[in-house]
Amino acid sequence: MELEVRHLRALCAIADAGSLHQAARRLGVSQPSLTTQLRRIENVLGAELFRRERTGCRPTSLGQAVLSRARPLVDGMSDLVAEALAEAEAALPRGSRLRIGSTASRVIGNWLRRLRVALPGTDISLRVDVSAHALLRSVEEGRLDVAFVHEVEGSPLAVPEGLEQRVLVDREPQFISLSRDHPAARRRVVELGDLAGDPWMVDPTVDGEWDGVRRVLGAAGLNPPVLHGDYLTAASLVVLGEAVAPCQPTSGPRDDMVIRPLLGDPLAVRLLLASRPGTDTEVVYAQLEDAYRDAARRASGYHEWLLRHRSPLARTPRPSAVPAVQPVPTARKGVDPRR
Repeated sequence: MELEVRHLRALCAIADAGSLHQAARRLGVSQPSLTTQLRRIENVLGAELFRRERTGCRPTSLGQAVLSRARPLVDGMSDLVAEALAEAEAALPRGSRLRIGSTASRVIGNWLRRLRVALPGTDISLRVDVSAHALLRSVEEGRLDVAFVHEVEGSPLAVPEGLEQRVLVDREPQFISLSRDHPAARRRVVELGDLAGDPWMVDPTVDGEWDGVRRVLGAAGLNPPVLHGDYLTAASLVVLGEAVAPCQPTSGPRDDMVIRPLLGDPLAVRLLLASRPGTDTEVVYAQLEDAYRDAARRASGYHEWLLRHRSPLARTPRPSAVPAVQPVPTARKGVDPRR
């Protein structure tokens, strides 16, 4: 294996974060993947670069030497990419391109359609990523203009310095997906204790997701079995009654699954739009807000929750030229319940 800039960036992230767990979150990768990558780098260099301790990771003397040479290279590459992108962007007609990024969300499709109507003639591209940190880095480096991301409560995002933020929802409750024959599915609101004996399915690659679920379950004195995997797999397990899984409240209705709020809303995220300084986000944010309202209105359980909490998001979206969004077909196995 030859060392590349991405390897040096990983070493810098580990040193800055002080732990493999936190560094993996910042890089948008799983901790086992980062651990494997570090071992390969150390094998190439022939010695340990970090000393693993109970409190985290500390660079060895060799690690310090490598980091002193790696940081200027990583910074130089970031500057090169940012300058090249700026040059390329400057050569385009102003306002002719919009590059948006988003973590998985029910609103993406409607948001994109609304933007195409509101910004005719604009070349709009979309990137979806499980990692909010990866999207925020792309905004910082100029590869994206804006990013719509979620921040798990209790696991704050490391937002790059200088990025501007507009909060769409300060606290969005996370609901739970259950099989239709689950005993708790008959209730309008589910208590955590009702799920104590169920395996929970969590995607550890989603920034902060596992930490948030573990914190909430621990606070409730629960220690259920936990399965790690993507939410497409989770959907099939939930339908069969093999697991329960947290999901976004805007998740669409299905014939083979129910979506229910949790009592007291212990799981929550903050939804925000991040952009580079000076980026005009008025139209982008307005269309995102209306797309979210539309999704909230169509998810009956969430709409009821918003009405109970007297949220302004329960209002009907502003009229637009965007065609009405058709209901999502139900009973499709393997569909991500978070979308």
